[in-house]
Amino acid sequence: MTASGTSRNVRQAAVVYNPTKVDLARLHASVAIAVHDGGWAKTKWFTTTEKDAGQQATKRALAAGARLVLAAGGDGTVRAVAEALRGSGASLAIIPTGTGNLLARNLQLNLSSLDAATAAAFSGVDRSIDVGVATVTAADRETTEHVFLVMAGLGFDAQMIANTSSALKKQVGWLAYVDGGVRSIPKLRPFRIRYSVEGRTDRPAHVSSILVANCGVLPANIQVLPDARLDDGILDIAVLQPKGVFGWLMIWRRVTWENGVLRRSAAGRRIIERTASTTGRVMTTLRGKSIRIVLEHPQDFELDGDEFGLVRSVSLRADPHALLVRVPA
Repeated sequence: MTASGTSRNVRQAAVVYNPTKVDLARLHASVAIAVHDGGWAKTKWFTTTEKDAGQQATKRALAAGARLVLAAGGDGTVRAVAEALRGSGASLAIIPTGTGNLLARNLQLNLSSLDAATAAAFSGVDRSIDVGVATVTAADRETTEHVFLVMAGLGFDAQMIANTSSALKKQVGWLAYVDGGVRSIPKLRPFRIRYSVEGRTDRPAHVSSILVANCGVLPANIQVLPDARLDDGILDIAVLQPKGVFGWLMIWRRVTWENGVLRRSAAGRRIIERTASTTGRVMTTLRGKSIRIVLEHPQDFELDGDEFGLVRSVSLRADPHALLVRVPA
């Protein structure tokens, strides 16, 4: 025991929360129940702000001794907290209160119960996962580095997110992205890129979108890249090259019917193999530890649903097992 009567082995947790996304009184009560008789010190609380999505708040939590940080908010809050926790050895626990809750879905966490989420945080076990790292050169040629946990997107994917109404997201949740997609289509123009996977020879392409995934499940169980795994040290890549409405319908068929239904059975997988030449013309999939993309003209870019504006080039790589995440025991 220390002079103050506190055990040296007491565990310290902190909550980094987005005040616009959480019911703070309810979250306080749920955390209090979860830590009761659990050998934890009094939980420390840190709020995000307009100027700090959570990175600085998480750094203050670590400086205060936290070895477990609960991220309470949407995907932006989770990504920001993970960015600060990367490589620290401290654990991330997700309290999903956002629209997409992308990482929580891919970890198959409980999305409907606040108490289940806080219980998993304090009584669960750690799982090590990969983190995606993006080095971004913006339209003004400034270069910055950011992490992503689920998916990075160039082109149509990023434009859809930019055109999604925040007010509509509050009303209908992830379905608001459908509206954003519809409003993005009239402005959609294919663009030219050069890309290189794992430093191999540059390949030119004329694309509508390119997706780079650390894991592949989106809301409504849409599986864009179903082979993507959180802990394999590999990024899964989709190069989308549809021609007209029919091309987009082929992509939609692939990510919903083929990936979501046919892949579940041996017979379905044989059907996929027989039709691969058709779908492959509009959606090419690749895998690698890293990819560099250089754009002929700046394009919209996003990470885990956060807009990053126009970029000239991006280099993305997997940082294997760089983050500890709490999951139910």
